[in-house]
Amino acid sequence: MFSIHNAQQIQRHLSRLNILAQISATKSKLVRSDFCMALANGLANGQGRQPIFSFGVIADVQYADIPDGHSFLGVPRYYRHSILVLQRAVKSWNGHRNLNFVINFGDIVDGNCPKDQSLNAVKEVVSEFEKFHGPVYHMIGNHCLYNLPRDKLLPLLKIPNYGGGHAHAYYDFSPVPGYRFVVLDGYDISAIGWPHDHPNTLEALKILSEKNPNSDKNSPEGLTGVDRRFVMFNGAVGNEQMEWLDTVLQDATNMKQKVIVCCHLPLDPGATSKTTLLWNYDQVMDVIHRYDCVKVCLAGHNHEGGYSIDSHGVHHRVLDAALECPPGTDASGYIDVYDNMLTLVGTDRLKSADFIFDS
Repeated sequence: MFSIHNAQQIQRHLSRLNILAQISATKSKLVRSDFCMALANGLANGQGRQPIFSFGVIADVQYADIPDGHSFLGVPRYYRHSILVLQRAVKSWNGHRNLNFVINFGDIVDGNCPKDQSLNAVKEVVSEFEKFHGPVYHMIGNHCLYNLPRDKLLPLLKIPNYGGGHAHAYYDFSPVPGYRFVVLDGYDISAIGWPHDHPNTLEALKILSEKNPNSDKNSPEGLTGVDRRFVMFNGAVGNEQMEWLDTVLQDATNMKQKVIVCCHLPLDPGATSKTTLLWNYDQVMDVIHRYDCVKVCLAGHNHEGGYSIDSHGVHHRVLDAALECPPGTDASGYIDVYDNMLTLVGTDRLKSADFIFDS
């Protein structure tokens, strides 16, 4: 016999089914919402679409066939392991298959390399880079110049446009119509690399004598804030290069190109130790800030890396050094380039990051 009790049981059962149906519908909506949000974020961050082009990056290999040592600050340095970091990087870049080129951010051989081995050491590291299946763009660093003078170093690095009676190491190239790379020579004015009586050497020594009172010009002792950059292991961009930079950025603006600036020496105090800045970083950035075309500045030199966005919205990323990777670890990667962002995909010490800007 059907009773009120049975009816109540059925009613409670139907209520539970209704509640379960509502929960299921809510979960479905949340899943769809989360999926749509993830999809939107992925598209905004360049995921789910092909990059315009991609390129490999590495900084401060500083190889030498000598036992491990330490920096002035006591940080371990793995001189023989660093070339293994490079070899693994090249293997990874070749395995990627879609990298258009590689940029090396300078200091391929360490200053502690015995000088009778310098030439062969540079050739050995360059030969490892040349195992990449595509173009490799180099820039010079202070450790490169401790080993070889500019006139011997630049041909080995196959610096574009080198020759014609000059030893300039700055250049630009455009891998696709919408982007241009500007590679600066941070040791244009420098106390290392040029002949002792060269005007650029003399200008550098004058700057150091005026700005750094220490007898050891590699010491920043007593200097404060950004004045700590006035040490001999840094350098400056000269007037001729500065005029060239202005012309290139004007040309890029006219061609509606986005620009990525590369320099061994960092260009923003917020991204690096003050002792590793380009001497005239402020003047270089004044030129860069005249235009809206420069989106990202990439550098090496400061081994622990760094990041900042400056007052004009330009991203500054300093790449971690391959030299200071303990055995079995790495610091290399590649960058995917989109219309409105760069995505750095790093390994181990070199952390991944997105640099988003106006397209």
